[in-house]
Amino acid sequence: MKVLKFGGTSVANAENISLVKNIVSKSKSDKTIVVVSALGGVTDLLLKTASLAATQNTEYKIVFKQIEDRHISTIKELIPVVAQSKILSKVKSELNTLETLLEGAFLIGEITPRLSDKIVSFGELLSSFIISEYFVSQQMKAAHKDSRELIKTNDTFGKAAVNFEITNANCKSYFSETKESVVVLAGFISSSLAGNSTTLGRGGSDYTAAIIASAIDAELLEIWTDVSGMYTANPRIVKQAIAIPHISYEEAMELSHFGAKVLYPPTIQPVLAKGISIVIKNTFDDEDEGTLITKTKNELGKTVRGISHVENIALVSLEGPGMVGIPGISKRFFEVLSQANISVVLITQASSEHSICVGISDNDANKAIEIVNEAFEYEISLGKIKSTQAERNLAIIALVGDNMKKHQGLSGKMFSTLGKNNVNIRAIAQGASERNISAVINKEDVKKALNTLHEEFFEDNTKQLNLFVMGVGNVGNKFLDQIKQQKKYLKENLKLNIRVVGISNSRTMFFDEDGISLKNWESLLKDGEKADKTKFFENVQNLNCRNSIFVDNTASADVSETYASYLKNSISVVTCNKIACSSEFDNYKNLKDLARKYNAPFLFETNVGAGLPIIDTLKNLIASGDKILNIQAVLSGSLNFVFNNFNDTTTFHDVVKQAQEQGYTEPDPKIDLSGIDVMRKILILARESGNKIDINEIENTPFLPKESLETTNNDDFFASLVKHEESFQDMYKKAAEKDSKLKYVAKFEDGKASVGLQEIPKGHDFYNLEGSDNIVLFFTERYPNQPLIIKGAGAGAEVTASGIFADIIRIGNF
Repeated sequence: MKVLKFGGTSVANAENISLVKNIVSKSKSDKTIVVVSALGGVTDLLLKTASLAATQNTEYKIVFKQIEDRHISTIKELIPVVAQSKILSKVKSELNTLETLLEGAFLIGEITPRLSDKIVSFGELLSSFIISEYFVSQQMKAAHKDSRELIKTNDTFGKAAVNFEITNANCKSYFSETKESVVVLAGFISSSLAGNSTTLGRGGSDYTAAIIASAIDAELLEIWTDVSGMYTANPRIVKQAIAIPHISYEEAMELSHFGAKVLYPPTIQPVLAKGISIVIKNTFDDEDEGTLITKTKNELGKTVRGISHVENIALVSLEGPGMVGIPGISKRFFEVLSQANISVVLITQASSEHSICVGISDNDANKAIEIVNEAFEYEISLGKIKSTQAERNLAIIALVGDNMKKHQGLSGKMFSTLGKNNVNIRAIAQGASERNISAVINKEDVKKALNTLHEEFFEDNTKQLNLFVMGVGNVGNKFLDQIKQQKKYLKENLKLNIRVVGISNSRTMFFDEDGISLKNWESLLKDGEKADKTKFFENVQNLNCRNSIFVDNTASADVSETYASYLKNSISVVTCNKIACSSEFDNYKNLKDLARKYNAPFLFETNVGAGLPIIDTLKNLIASGDKILNIQAVLSGSLNFVFNNFNDTTTFHDVVKQAQEQGYTEPDPKIDLSGIDVMRKILILARESGNKIDINEIENTPFLPKESLETTNNDDFFASLVKHEESFQDMYKKAAEKDSKLKYVAKFEDGKASVGLQEIPKGHDFYNLEGSDNIVLFFTERYPNQPLIIKGAGAGAEVTASGIFADIIRIGNF
């Protein structure tokens, strides 16, 4: 014999009930017992109408009418017209009884637990009768049996205790004698020995099915719901969650205790005692295998079988010096909570006995504080114990798996993964069986925590990076194109799933928690909300995505001032904006310190040399114990382009204009030509070499006329270049006469830095530097005579974008 239980969503309407019929028809068993819940949502309507009636609110009649209409319409949709009369008559008779009970509650202005059970029982009574009659109308050999005649309980209304001796005897007797191959019963309801209707409490329909399965020694208990089994995590929160094919009883109960709604742990105790297997199946996709729950442990399975959580938790602590070494404190604490019917879901205690911390439902927090403070009033008055407080808006997340105790480092892996994503752990608990590791976190971090842990333990180490990109001009546009192009490659080869969640330009910004389509991001951004860097940060914070990275493709000082806020929230920062790293040394150091403190990488490879690995190489030299003696470099791709193309057949004005149009210079080319940009770059290299230096300490020998340097807009600047063309030609002529080339060179040695235009002779490493290329010579203790040379394209949107992309990948590989 098999027992099949169908929940409220499975029997919510006529269409779903027809699916149930098809599933039952396929059942390969000599006898199939079908346990059903009330039509989806009806139990809530019954409780609502009872509550309204008890407060003498006439709107209870409106809700009652909804209940009546649901059942009548379901019959008319399911049952052939010729067979409806008898069924409608029976259902209307039951509804009249329900209406009478509600009128009584309305008249006396209250509802007792006994009356509440009586009213609520109508949901399952009606659904089971209608479904059994539908089966009969479809030529199935089916019968309806009132569960109250089989399952006997005490008189604890709302959560009655089962008398298993009588119940088991009733079930064995009835099911051995009945001739029908399908028997339909109501879940959730039962009756006392005195004949009063009782209910089995939360998860009651599952409990009914388990009680019957145990009593008749069923071969299998099937629980049909709206999901395809127990998942590795809540699929509504973790989209990558998958159904677990096989799991042990203990693992299933652990996952269910911490929020997996498919099962309510106490309900499966009867089948657990008999070793009867359970399978969780999907009514709406009956071909899915679902999850098989057995007594046997899955020794060959994954170490962590699932990640679960329960929300709306409060932490209540009892602490104080008067607890140390005093027997009975814990007993009194838990006794007080127990007597108030407050369920404790998590316990942790310091080995010093100085404090005990428990996790309880947020709804019980005020009550707990009151009764605990009252119970320990004397100790509190003496200062031996502190007044109890509660931390609210928390949640518990738990890793579950039978095999966890055999593997070292799981706790460390769990906590490290959460810490990297700024998920603060408030309390930790782990049983001696090591089947469960639980942590209490802020409720707002649940989604990020679950996705982060699922990624770590279940997704073949595929890491999701969530990008928030500010600046989508030349560099930003190329950057997004490169992500779009390489997305598949990165996922398949580097196990990196890169998503752009937020984008902004100077006018608008747009966010999509599920990832912005890079095929039409421009139109989405155009229709986005008004850009605001403060609101942009707040959105990043509120979305609270795991592995978040803020990408700055601007040259804005205002944007650079927001970096600290991101880093403090463990949000990594990648930037091609040089302003932050070339600002006051204290600000630069603060950003580096914040990155270390909050474990949020702060990467700025493109600050020097665009996509060239200059800063990364420098970091590796320092980290490996080398010491920088001298840096010589041509660091401006813009200036190198200008002086490689300027000669006696061109004008300086035209070459600079060409460089601007091709994207080699900043929007304001004076930044490049004044040497400010190169000063910032050599400053950053000096600082990354371990030196404390500010930009005002760098010697800058300008080649631009004073008039050009003092212009305030591009038109005046370019006009000044035309005016002073002769002086530029003189510079070129002097270098050419010496068979030299003009290069703008940056130097750092003995703690001092300088930038300026130099005549570079033939044979020098800088002489043949072409186009917009950069070159850096690192003279170190290991490379004292022949320097370590890095050379290549040092300007342009494409290579700068690739440098930003490289920093993103570095973070992904951390």
